[in-house]
Amino acid sequence: MTSQNIHFIAIGGAAMHNLALALHDLGHHVSGSDDAIHDPSKSRLEASGLLPEVMGWHTQRIHAGLDVVILGMHAREDNPELARAKELNLNVVSYPEYLFDVAKAQRRVVVAGSHGKTTITAMLLHVLDQLGRKTDFMVGAQLAGFDRMVQLTDAPDILLEGDEYLSSPMDLTPKFHWYRPHLTILTGVAWDHINVFPDPDNYREQFVTYLMRMEQGGSVVWFEGDAELRKVMKKVLPQRPDLVSIPYNTPDHSVVDGTLTLNLQSGSHPIGTVGAHNALNTVGAMELCAQWGIENADFLNAVKGFTGAAGRLERKLDIALPNGPCTVFRDFAHAPSKVKATTDSIKGQFPDRKVIAVLELHTFSSLNPAFLPTYSGALDAADEAWVCWSPDVLKHKKLPNLSDSDVFNAFGRKDLGTCNTAEDMTTAVRAAAGPNTVFLLMSSGRFEGADLQGVIERALGR
Repeated sequence: MTSQNIHFIAIGGAAMHNLALALHDLGHHVSGSDDAIHDPSKSRLEASGLLPEVMGWHTQRIHAGLDVVILGMHAREDNPELARAKELNLNVVSYPEYLFDVAKAQRRVVVAGSHGKTTITAMLLHVLDQLGRKTDFMVGAQLAGFDRMVQLTDAPDILLEGDEYLSSPMDLTPKFHWYRPHLTILTGVAWDHINVFPDPDNYREQFVTYLMRMEQGGSVVWFEGDAELRKVMKKVLPQRPDLVSIPYNTPDHSVVDGTLTLNLQSGSHPIGTVGAHNALNTVGAMELCAQWGIENADFLNAVKGFTGAAGRLERKLDIALPNGPCTVFRDFAHAPSKVKATTDSIKGQFPDRKVIAVLELHTFSSLNPAFLPTYSGALDAADEAWVCWSPDVLKHKKLPNLSDSDVFNAFGRKDLGTCNTAEDMTTAVRAAAGPNTVFLLMSSGRFEGADLQGVIERALGR
C-alpha cells in the first residue's frame, strides 16, 4: 500500500482512533483533530504521536497535500475543517466507506444487529486468535490481548462490527450498508436511534437494505426468536433466493457453580461470560464460525477463555464479605432491549443475591419523551433500580425536561429511584452498598464523572 497523507476529523472516537493508529502503523502520515479526547483514546494517540497538540478545529490542518480526509460522526455538518476540505475539493469519506475501499478484495464477515455486536465480534476475534487464524478486523471496544482494535493487512478475510448508525454528517448512510458482506450474523432488531430512525418500521427497513446489499450467494446467520428480525427475513429471502439462511435459537443453558454452561447435544460446555444473553451470543457465534469453516468442537474449546469485551457486562469488582460478596458489573447497555437483557441475565446468574441496577439515560433516544416508554419493564428483574439523567445533557441535546413521574411511568416501576447529579448517584450507591449484592452499572456515558465503583469500595471499607 502506497503511503498516504490522511487526516481525521474527530480522531478521538473509539473506532476512529483505532483506525488512525492502524494506518499510522502501516506507514501512512496521519494527522487529526477533535474538540475533546478522553482516555483510552487520548493516551493511546499520545503514545503514537498522534494526539493533536491543541484541541479544537483548525482550518490550517487542511491542505492540498492530503490524499484523504476521514470524517467522523462526532463532527458537525458546519465543521470548519470539513468546510475547508470541501473548498479544496479533497477526497472526504466516512470511516466505513474507507474500510470498504481497503477491504474490497477480502471476504467480509460482518456482525450486525441491535445488540451483542461488540461482544460477538470480540468473541470471534478471541476464537480466531486461539486457533491461529489470520484475519483483519474492526471492533468498537478494547479487547484484552489486542493492542489495536483495527487491523489491516493482506489477510484473506476481514471481520467487521456492523453498526447501523449513520456514517458521517456528510454521509447519512447507515455504516453497515457500506460493508456488503459475504457472511453475516444478525442478532436481533430493536428500535433505537430515534433521532435518525423516527419509527420502528423505518429502523427495521435499514436491516432489509443491509441484507439486500449482501454479496451474491452470501450466508445469513440470524436469531429466529426475534419477531422483528423474522419480519426482515420474510421480506428479504423471497427477493434474494441466492442467500443461505441459517437460523439459530436460544440454547439450553444453566449456571453451574457460578459458571454459565451450554447444554448442547455434544455435552455440557462451560463458558467464561455471564448471563443468558451471552449463551445466545455464543451459539450465534458458533453458527457463524461453522459457516466460516471452523468446527464446533474447536470453537467451544477456544471460546472457554473469552471473558467479554471491555464495558460489555465487564466484571469490575468482587469484594468478599462475611455475609456474602459484593460484585460490580459495568455495561455499555443503554437501549431498552439491551438494558432488559442485561438486567434479566444478571438476576438469572445471581438469583440469591440482591441485584441493584443503576441506569444512566445519556443518548438522544433514551432521553426523548417519545422513546422513553419503550423502557417499560426493562428494569423489573432488579431488586433495586435507579435511573439517572442530567438536566444539562437534556439542554445540550435540546430536549424537554424529564420529570420523575415521566420516568416512573415509562419504566412502569413506582419504587424506582431517580438521580440528576453525580452527588445524587454517589449517595444512592453508597447507601445500597452491602453484603450479598450485585451492582449493575449501565451507561454509554460516564455517570457525570462519578466514580461509582470507588464509592462502593470505600463504603465497604476497601
